[in-house]
Amino acid sequence: MGAQWKHAGRIQNASKRGAFISKLVREITVASKIGGPHPESNSRLRAALEVARKASVPRETIDRAVSKGAGLLGGQLNYELMTYEGFAPHQVAVIVECFTENKNRTAADIRLLFRKGQLGSRGTVNWMFDHLGVIEAVHADQQDIEVAAIEAGAQSVQALEASECEESCVGGRFLCAISDLDVVSKALIRLDWVVKVCEISYLAKNPVSVSSDQAKEVIEFLDALDDHDDVHRVYTSFRV
Repeated sequence: MGAQWKHAGRIQNASKRGAFISKLVREITVASKIGGPHPESNSRLRAALEVARKASVPRETIDRAVSKGAGLLGGQLNYELMTYEGFAPHQVAVIVECFTENKNRTAADIRLLFRKGQLGSRGTVNWMFDHLGVIEAVHADQQDIEVAAIEAGAQSVQALEASECEESCVGGRFLCAISDLDVVSKALIRLDWVVKVCEISYLAKNPVSVSSDQAKEVIEFLDALDDHDDVHRVYTSFRV
């Protein structure tokens, strides 16, 4: 979830599917905990449910994740958000978000994973990123995405690649203030856009490119981070 460098088809890899589904279920749980169990009033949950259905996650698994996040199953949900900053090989900036029930274990594991890079303290690289609301949405008809952004109240919009739009005719990545995320998402839905992603994200101000050999090292490093069970999202300045 949220990893920006993913190469095409990785989710379809059978050996990765279980981990992908686990992270997706956790996203549903956390979204329900933060914004409540009702998707009509929780844009983050609504987008996560859309992805889950597309990934053929069983309905009972989805319902249980929503109920767990909302505290409807009894017991306490002890997930804590931990954020790490540092550099991948070749000075590529990285921000790692973890949801964990064991902070000490997660901290030790992340330090180990950063051996091939450089783990920094709070503020080391976050100034290199904009912290924004991000909505990815598609429309079945030809649309002017700039006009849609203005009407929905987004700050800016980027066209999605044709491969990201699937069967739809046009897609956009709408950027907005974090506080406006739900408002912009609902406005797009009223304009007949289908929201695929609705999240708070870190976007690199100045993405960096590396050589093909260096890129292989960077991707291996980022994949190792993302494969950790507690890692929820990885953001990077790496330009694919």
